Amino acid sequence: MPRVCSVCAAPLATPAPVVCPVCSTQHWSNAKPCAAALVVREDKLLLTKRELEPWRGLWCAPSGFCDGAEHPIAAAERESFEEAGIRISVTGYLGVWIDEYKPATAEGDDAEYVAVAYYHALPMGEPLAAHDPNEVAEVGWFAPRELPRELAPPVNGPRIYGAWREAYEAGRLTSPLPDR
Repeated sequence: MPRVCSVCAAPLATPAPVVCPVCSTQHWSNAKPCAAALVVREDKLLLTKRELEPWRGLWCAPSGFCDGAEHPIAAAERESFEEAGIRISVTGYLGVWIDEYKPATAEGDDAEYVAVAYYHALPMGEPLAAHDPNEVAEVGWFAPRELPRELAPPVNGPRIYGAWREAYEAGRLTSPLPDR
């Protein structure tokens, strides 16, 4: 979106953080809340190959934006079913990573960021045979030491899945979820 004030539509000369020169509204570049499910079945991690930009063609855990006031755990459960056709039960928390979702453009659009909460999860029953082809090109189950090289998000993907593998190998896929 072009750089304009969300209150008075006056042009903003710089990326956020910035104060509108007309109405004094402060603008910030806040990361959007998202959630992902690290689903393990038979010692393999569920990953989806992205069909959408950004990161089209890269593999990631089922994930997406939190809807309004939706809790990240609920978002992880919902996205797992929508994207991979699998109902899950969240068993633990891995952490939050912030990544650039869309870069700034030459046309003046600011970069967009996401803050993704990653949760450990187990499947509830068998996965459906279908996935959402509009969002997911392919679904796969991968052994901890055989994850694809093409991971999303591109910057933090290797760190996220490295942290997951470390937790998996240490048997730390269950942890308290006090805010559930």
